[in-house]
Amino acid sequence: MPVQKILQKGAGQIPLRIPRSDSASQTMPTYIINGQRIVAESPQAAYSRASGVTQMPAVHSAVPATSSAAPAVPLSGYIYAAPPLASGARPATPAAPALRMGAPVAKVLTAKATTSAPSKMDLLWPAYQAKMQSEGCNEAAIAAFKYNYGVLVSGADVMIPESRLAPVESLPEYDNLTVTSDPSLLKQTVVLKLNGGLGTGMGLDKAKSLLEVTSGNSFLDLIAKQVASMKASFKTDLNFMLMNSFATSADTLEALAKYPELGTGSDLEFVQNKAPKVTASDLSPATWEQEPGHEWCPPGHGDLYPAMLGSGTLDKLLAKGFKYMFVSNSDNLGATMDLKILTYFATSKAPFMMEVAVRTDADKKGGHLAKDKATGGLLLRESAQCPEEDEKEFQNIGKYRFFNTNNLWVDLAALKAQFQANSGSIPLPVMKNAKTVDPRDKNSTKVLQLETAMGSAIECFDGATALVIPRSRFAPVKTTSDLLALRSDAYTLTPDFRITLAEKRAGVPPDVKLDGMYKFTDAVEKMIANGPPSLIDCKKLVVEGEVTFAKGVTIKGSVTIKNASGSTKEVQAGVYEDTTVEL
Repeated sequence: MPVQKILQKGAGQIPLRIPRSDSASQTMPTYIINGQRIVAESPQAAYSRASGVTQMPAVHSAVPATSSAAPAVPLSGYIYAAPPLASGARPATPAAPALRMGAPVAKVLTAKATTSAPSKMDLLWPAYQAKMQSEGCNEAAIAAFKYNYGVLVSGADVMIPESRLAPVESLPEYDNLTVTSDPSLLKQTVVLKLNGGLGTGMGLDKAKSLLEVTSGNSFLDLIAKQVASMKASFKTDLNFMLMNSFATSADTLEALAKYPELGTGSDLEFVQNKAPKVTASDLSPATWEQEPGHEWCPPGHGDLYPAMLGSGTLDKLLAKGFKYMFVSNSDNLGATMDLKILTYFATSKAPFMMEVAVRTDADKKGGHLAKDKATGGLLLRESAQCPEEDEKEFQNIGKYRFFNTNNLWVDLAALKAQFQANSGSIPLPVMKNAKTVDPRDKNSTKVLQLETAMGSAIECFDGATALVIPRSRFAPVKTTSDLLALRSDAYTLTPDFRITLAEKRAGVPPDVKLDGMYKFTDAVEKMIANGPPSLIDCKKLVVEGEVTFAKGVTIKGSVTIKNASGSTKEVQAGVYEDTTVEL
């Protein structure tokens, strides 16, 4: 029985489909994986149910037996796939050529009995499964983490080297779209904001979206006002949801209680899954008796997909007739529903579309879009997936011209089909994030946090595409440097409550680099207590040392401000242009 299609994925290959017997359409085929006989609808399904198998084996086809005699023990390292058999029949030993990972030519192997010791996955996984079940994690969350953990213990290389990639030369551009907007699509679309992040990196102990952005408004205030504005503008109801985390849900719902028109309960939010932290030394579940909550972490925004499945949100939306989903980060106040983009996405019939923007020097350290040389498809490479020796090319904005804004459009039916094809999970690339179990105690146990990025799903959907958008749809706050720029006159608050770059900036944000002492927001608030400097004509601002800005400071071109005195110095009112100021 021939393997119909092999798709290159990373270091190996994933068999996508094995044809079934026409005479047994009511029965599923049998698979034998390292001696385990599993009846399943696909090789992927069999693989996901197999015990102790941490990496998708190659596929070896088998012919059906005519009797129920027990087959010989299969060769380890292969999936033996037989067509559906009559009741009581068992597959015979393999007779067709085996396909090894990456092997261009088939080779006939002789099956023989093998004995293998329990794998690392066999030994370690039961503790994780028990821990997650005890915590009340749903099946989708457990399946997603099992996939990620299996990648870790297999020792697979999770990096994406330069040799695998080619640049994306051109893409459709928003300004050149000629579609006629179709308002009827809005009733089939849900707008989703990712709101799972705490502002710990900026010194906050609450949801980052509660941070004041401008004129007394937090991110959440502006999001609520954006939704109200969109409803009024489109003259229709607009379905809005949040994906919160176990750390942001309570604060967020309390803050949004004054906007009841957004919705309540499960109509307003579903909660991101949580994943166990992994002890770096032996890959066992991390423990921290002083604060057991530190044993868990958010699994990255790639958890959007299993969280939608496990919470029932995906099925609920499909049952209500929703077809499309627009996703963006809660800290990106430029990302609002755009009817022209929605219409373009719907008419394109693409299953997945990423909004990308042209990279500038300010974006060179962030993830970029690329083309997989092996498949010709699009993929996303994050900085955590770039080998150190390829860092220079990673930051080459002339070669890799586009970056992911994390504004994504998803066909919900196509998303459901992905789960069905992959036994309840989506095989996103896994990133390892080295931390300590207590993030505030650098001497606590060293752990690994396994994370995925939702944008990386672009490589999972056949026919996925990307659209180049204006920079006005991308105004995020990741650091206090971003916050300073956002509060300056380089950005404007539009009548529909979007924060966008001022027109004079021509789509290029100022590059602000603050001293490490300004990592937390309270230090920045002190620095600009008299108001932020004017940055509308600023190319780059670097601040070194402890300073405050007087009212009426204007920065033009590239300016560096230095204070090595050890005490606070004030930058006096005036215009500073292409200069270094020593205080």
